[in-house]
Amino acid sequence: MQLTNTIFSALCAISVSIAASGGQDTAGAPRPDTGYRLGPKDSLTIVVFGHEELSGKFTVAADGSLAFPLITPIQAADRTVPEVQAELAERLGNGFLKSPRVSVEIAQYVSQRVFVMGEVHTPGAVSLAGPMTLLEVLARSGSLTEQAGGDVVILRSTDQASSLPLAPGQAGASELGRVSVQELRRGTAAANMPLRDGDTVFVPRAENVYVLGLVNRPGPYMLESGLTVLRALSLAGGTTSLGSTGRMRITRVIEGKRVEMKAHLDDVLLPGDTITVGARWF
Repeated sequence: MQLTNTIFSALCAISVSIAASGGQDTAGAPRPDTGYRLGPKDSLTIVVFGHEELSGKFTVAADGSLAFPLITPIQAADRTVPEVQAELAERLGNGFLKSPRVSVEIAQYVSQRVFVMGEVHTPGAVSLAGPMTLLEVLARSGSLTEQAGGDVVILRSTDQASSLPLAPGQAGASELGRVSVQELRRGTAAANMPLRDGDTVFVPRAENVYVLGLVNRPGPYMLESGLTVLRALSLAGGTTSLGSTGRMRITRVIEGKRVEMKAHLDDVLLPGDTITVGARWF
């Protein structure tokens, strides 16, 4: 069954809180991320201890280079913070400063992002603040809407990181995984997948089945994975005193034609199916 916004938002908040605490020291300043690879427009805070005139914020250029006082530009793109920090210290110590101590931290993540599309409150691009998981990214998109289905689809470009969001079935889009929202709610580690630059998280709109006739709460119900007739009847509050589980029909559209068939309690339903519960014989 679909998560409520309250439960899902709480889970997302916990995930983000954990991620944030893991990325900061006790003073609240972000620590260098040893896994994140820099890219164009990422902003860095660089401190050369004892040399305030060399310290400040610097931005990785469009060509991936990083300009810094005293030395020629270095290549920063596709390198980690520790790698850039080590090269700066080495270059500054080569004829300019004696045993320089250099600190490099990421001030703003810009170059890497994923896209969240579909039934979320704030669809669009989400900047990757270092390695991030599905739950963290969904949290930054305002969590799921009430119309969200029971699965989340993760798409990845088949050639390189995409600069535009992908859609299921699109040429060049590979379905990396399909994750159950229920599994995310349970905290299943395998469901909370790590994401990378260019990925698209797509949240489809829920598909419905319909339970009509002599049930206590007739109407549409969200199609869960593996939803059976018995489960659908349970969601609809069961049959009324006049209804009979032995007199049920499923109406299904097959190749554009409406087909009626006898329903059994263990039948698995498809999108758009209608269950009609008839009256019992007296």
